[in-house]
Amino acid sequence: MSRLKASERAKLPDRAFAYIDSSGRRRLPIHDEAHVRNALARFERVAFEDDAAEERARKRLLNAAKKHGIVPVGFMTGQLRRNKARSTGAAGLPTGLITFLLTDIQDSTSLLERLGERYAVVRDDVQGIIRRAVLAAGGREVDARADEFFAVFELATSAIEAAVAIQRVLGGRTWLDGLECRVRVGIHSGRPKLIDSGYVGLSVHTAARVSSAAHGGQIVVSDEAKRAIDGAVPAGIRLRALGRHRLRGLTRPEALFQIEAEGLLAEFPPLRAEMAP
Repeated sequence: MSRLKASERAKLPDRAFAYIDSSGRRRLPIHDEAHVRNALARFERVAFEDDAAEERARKRLLNAAKKHGIVPVGFMTGQLRRNKARSTGAAGLPTGLITFLLTDIQDSTSLLERLGERYAVVRDDVQGIIRRAVLAAGGREVDARADEFFAVFELATSAIEAAVAIQRVLGGRTWLDGLECRVRVGIHSGRPKLIDSGYVGLSVHTAARVSSAAHGGQIVVSDEAKRAIDGAVPAGIRLRALGRHRLRGLTRPEALFQIEAEGLLAEFPPLRAEMAP
């Protein structure tokens, strides 16, 4: 199958793609039989924005396969295997006092506008670096979609070690066209409830807000995560107090800290959250 040229792709209508994300980026062309087969093979490599978006794309793809007389046995087998893994994966996640690590790519929209389709290569590279660091530190991947990565650790110290490893690798990486690609990292500890679909509870939302408050290249830790460390900060790592901040959607101000270590950026603008009195 020959790759679509940019000019050819631009001429295709939206209905010729299985997935269009919220920024208008069109993925998985399905306008002919060859591209439908390619989309079936690549479907599980796409980072969908949410489950609803993935389901819409799946339906459009299967309708296109039916139109072209394709029986997607391999695709359906892979989907069943993936759904089974999802349904059983939550059962193996840790419970009790745990620590979340959330990451997000800074200025991803600007990167997407500059790189176009090549942005997917950068995003997948970033997620691969994060995934390897999480696994090496004994963490578990909970979810990875769009520009975000969500992991969980039984020990807060392990989450911090993973975060430092992530920023060190990303900080030394050379990116396409000399672009700067930085990731914000937030760490928070709590006792969420684990249900079949994953974690629920205030601690999940707090972890997301802590991550959102950070800047690219920065690691921000909540007071709960600091207390979960219980003084056992890994060697060579320091926590610098950033003060109490009001995080969007939360009623109580949160004391936040920045991780400092050799090889990490140290100076950042004020946090992306309102300072509490």
